[in-house]
Amino acid sequence: MRSVVKFLAVGLGALLLAAQGGPPARAQADYPSRLITLIVPFAAGGPTDVVARIIGQNMSSTLGQDIVIENVVGAGGTTGAIRAMRARPDGYTIVMGHMGTHAAAVALYPNLPYDPSTDFEPIGSAVGMPVILLVRKDAPVGDLAEFISYARQNADKLNMAHAGVGSVSHITCQLFNSIIGIKPNLVAFQGTGPAMNAVIAGKVDYMCDQVVNVVPQVQAGSIHALVVGTPHRIQALPDVPTSQEAGMPEFQASAWNALFAPKGTPRSIVTALNGALGRALDDATVRQRVLALGGDIPDPKERSPEALSKVVKIEIAKWTAIMKGTAMKGASAAN
Repeated sequence: MRSVVKFLAVGLGALLLAAQGGPPARAQADYPSRLITLIVPFAAGGPTDVVARIIGQNMSSTLGQDIVIENVVGAGGTTGAIRAMRARPDGYTIVMGHMGTHAAAVALYPNLPYDPSTDFEPIGSAVGMPVILLVRKDAPVGDLAEFISYARQNADKLNMAHAGVGSVSHITCQLFNSIIGIKPNLVAFQGTGPAMNAVIAGKVDYMCDQVVNVVPQVQAGSIHALVVGTPHRIQALPDVPTSQEAGMPEFQASAWNALFAPKGTPRSIVTALNGALGRALDDATVRQRVLALGGDIPDPKERSPEALSKVVKIEIAKWTAIMKGTAMKGASAAN
């Protein structure tokens, strides 16, 4: 496979050199000629890290070069995004951004040193991690409608767990809160693990979390999953209704992950990376692993750089409206 990739690269290089000439064209034609660093702006073992490793391994085979994961944590993922933005635009440093780093961060950080919509070259959407609304197992509710009624009647004593300001669990539950018009007590934890333990122990009433973090607990009956914020049910938890089915179509929450390169990365390199990403998402083994985690794989038409560019702009507007007035100087690095 590597010999085929190198042969194609040489052929493409000849065309580029003839059309453009000079060392830059030659460098693009040889891409990739060394390992690629994929920055994950969160800690190892988290949902974004897991997605990056599954996809990166397959992309390495397609590109004929190793893709090395570098976990750069801090400030709700923006530390890693900043490093990627400032990297050389040569295709050898890319980042697995997500709804926090490339959308919600705009509202959370008034002095954010980058604009997600203009300071990166979108490569393509990768995997979405649907968000599920969870309640403690002994909560006096059976479905979403009952929980909404209960939450409105007990908003002053209702406790919502989250993994820190800027985390997925924080901003997605703020979406839910804004839809039903409540302001519960927000209880912050150092990560989704401790937050989940608090829900299981009945110390807090509810939280929102990515599906990859909750499947075992839901299946064991340790917590009660009320709704998933996606248009369709997920394979890992087929009995959990969608927000549309539960009567709240506005609750659309998926921690989408996507690949970005520094601004100015040549189009030919972006195209090569997008092609490798597409092959990874179409690979049977990759799909099986992602779906087993509860992940959502975008359709081919949704994976282009242009489609991702539109997603970023839409998501920035969406989360800015939701998070207005909640911006803070610091945020958790949990995702």
